[in-house]
Amino acid sequence: MGVWQNAKLLADQYAAHGYLCLVPDIFLGDSVPINRPYDFDVKKWIMQGSEGNSPHTPAVIDAIVKKAIVYLTGQHGVVKLGAIGICLGAKYVARHFSSGIAVGFIAHPAFMEEAELESITGPLSIAAAENDYIFTTAKRHKFEEILSNKTPKVPYQICLYSGTTHGFAVRCDLSIPEQKYAKEQAFLQAVNWFDEYLLG
Repeated sequence: MGVWQNAKLLADQYAAHGYLCLVPDIFLGDSVPINRPYDFDVKKWIMQGSEGNSPHTPAVIDAIVKKAIVYLTGQHGVVKLGAIGICLGAKYVARHFSSGIAVGFIAHPAFMEEAELESITGPLSIAAAENDYIFTTAKRHKFEEILSNKTPKVPYQICLYSGTTHGFAVRCDLSIPEQKYAKEQAFLQAVNWFDEYLLG
């Protein structure tokens, strides 16, 4: 299974707030190892997968996301779909507003292109880490510029959490109060966003 236990636990928390949740395995069982070596090459893993023959590229992941959307709308009658993307998953929330996503929440996005952000058509909330080597301060400011200048306008929100690094919304050191608080607040940020723009 390519879905971390932490992601499953987060889905359970969203479900406890009344949301029907589906966690598609966008990595087809080949998730990034939790205890990966320091020199783990994430970009190589995206392009080739762990065994060199199972890429995690848009051509592969887009099909999985579309299938999940069809499943929710077709078999479960979902008429207004909210999506959460954490890290690499954020890219696919942005890419699939055109496939049926109505409202999005993303945390510390990875490898999202400006054109993908520009293509969103509905409300988007972003949880950002103060110290992020992927979603850098410069990139965050660029995202702010893109969202503030979108035509037509869409509601958006960017919350910056101090004392955090990339990955805090799904994995952090819960023994550090500042990190624990940020993780919990990012969860509530998503719930409040969906309560307002998905249910409101």
